[in-house]
Amino acid sequence: MKKIVIQPAQQLSIKRKEEIFRLWNSEYPQKLSYTGLNELTQYLNALKDHNYFLLLDEKKDINGLYFDFLREGEKWFAILINRSVQNLGFGTLLLDHAKELRQELSAWVIDHNEDLKNDGTPYISPLPFYLKKGFTILPEVRFETEQLSAVKIKWKK
Repeated sequence: MKKIVIQPAQQLSIKRKEEIFRLWNSEYPQKLSYTGLNELTQYLNALKDHNYFLLLDEKKDINGLYFDFLREGEKWFAILINRSVQNLGFGTLLLDHAKELRQELSAWVIDHNEDLKNDGTPYISPLPFYLKKGFTILPEVRFETEQLSAVKIKWKK
C-alpha cells in the first residue's frame, strides 16, 4: 500500500492546480469537467472561506483532495480520490480529518450511476459511502441542472 499523508494548503500553486485539474477531469463525471486550468481556477477562487487538504503520496503527488467552503452560512465540501487508491480507506481518512475540525458538513452528491467519466467508464455514486459515514440525505433538497443531478447530504457532530 502507498504511504499517504494529509497536508493542509491555504493556497494552491500552479503545479497543484494542474494536478487537481487532471484529477477532477479523470474522476468526476464528464459533464463536470473543466476545459482548462483557468476555468477550474475561477471556480476555486470563487469559494468563500475555503480550506484544502491534499492527499499526497511518497513522491508528494496528489492522490486525493478534500476542500470545504462556506455557502449560505453552511460548511460545504467535496472529496476527490484518484482511482488508483480508491477503496483503500483514504476517503475515510480525509473525511475523518474534516469531521475533527468541523461541527457539520454539507455536500451535493450524485445519487445515480448514469453518468460517465471522460474515459467512458461509469461514475459510481459515492452516496453509500457517505451514508456509512453518518451523513443523512435531505431528499427534498436537490440540485438539478443539465450538468448535475444531485441530492444534498448533511452531517452533524
